[in-house]
Amino acid sequence: MSASQTPPAVPSAAEDTPTLLVKIFGRDRPGITAGLFEVLSAYSLDVVDIEQVVTRGRITLCALVTTPGGGGAEGELRARVHTWAESVKLQAEIISGRGDNRPRGTGRSHVTVLGNPLTAEATASITARITGVGGNIDRIFRLAKYPVTAVEFAVSGAATGPLRTALATESAALGVDVAVVASGLHRRAQRLVVMDVDSTLIQDEVIELFAAHAGCGAKVAEVTAAAMRGELDFEQSLHARVALLEGLDESVVDKVRTEVRLTPGARTLIRTLKRLGYQVGVVSGGFTQVTDDLRERLGLDFASANTLEIVDGKLTGRVVGEVVDRAGKARLLRRFAAEAGVPLSQTVAIGDGANDLDMLNTAGLGVAFNAKPVVQEAAHTAVNVPFLDTVLYLLGITREEVEAADAAQA
Repeated sequence: MSASQTPPAVPSAAEDTPTLLVKIFGRDRPGITAGLFEVLSAYSLDVVDIEQVVTRGRITLCALVTTPGGGGAEGELRARVHTWAESVKLQAEIISGRGDNRPRGTGRSHVTVLGNPLTAEATASITARITGVGGNIDRIFRLAKYPVTAVEFAVSGAATGPLRTALATESAALGVDVAVVASGLHRRAQRLVVMDVDSTLIQDEVIELFAAHAGCGAKVAEVTAAAMRGELDFEQSLHARVALLEGLDESVVDKVRTEVRLTPGARTLIRTLKRLGYQVGVVSGGFTQVTDDLRERLGLDFASANTLEIVDGKLTGRVVGEVVDRAGKARLLRRFAAEAGVPLSQTVAIGDGANDLDMLNTAGLGVAFNAKPVVQEAAHTAVNVPFLDTVLYLLGITREEVEAADAAQA
């Protein structure tokens, strides 16, 4: 097509075009949609919109079509639809009107709600708050029923930022997790997911595993907790804790690797993301002696952490090279994104501690995973269930898609 040519117009019902809303509901079975449209195909009409949902084996199918021309055609169509519906033990309702659905408002967002369980009270409060900031719920779709109930609302008419702010307060009070992301093609485009390691990808704090072998576990755990709360400078606390490991035999590294416990859902999260074309990396205030092993075991694309110095088979109590601290994690996210060819707006960062905050705020979507209060307040969204793969639902990936990917791989 030349630049001077105009592409063909997309058919649409004008506001004054007579239309019929044909609604079919009853027990679901194969062939219902085909059967309805076989009846409608006998008439000269256009399909304006179709919506279908199946809940607990009950189908609701809605078809918005233009009214057929010719005297008596509409009445004949109505009669044939009702006759067909009765023949397959369904109910039919046909409503006359004009035009298409009302236009959706600007400022479109996806609101994902995670509950374990998801109560009617929580749903009422979330939907009321959406309405309160001027949003309209256009569609609702269940993403998963286990290990949590995950429901996605397509919302228009409210800007993403104010909507996210309004729902963050509501979700904390209700005990559910809510993520709000702007709608657009980039949501399911290939992107990069970067996560923290300690207490995020794995259940442990690696330095505490080393400290247990050095007999100073309680002291190190105390300093670690203060650092994660943001009460201590991370680099100073790192040097102080590592100094307590001086003299440990390097054979401890292999022991610690076997003691590391992945967070529930970690393998599913990474496996699913990789199959869908995402790139996945980790950044850690821990140590390359562990993250390099995780990178190989899990097939990660990127990994960066601090490195324990080992001389003559012993830990020296020092780290070598540039320290991966709070600012360093954000810097590494930018570097990974550049190497992956992914804009920062299409990156996701996951972390739990204060030293993850810069990374979470740099990413297009920052997820606080079972995080400290200061992190939950500052991140784009929070997840407070112990399953790392629930992050998939925040990206619009359904449990069915996860299971289908697993079946295809098998």
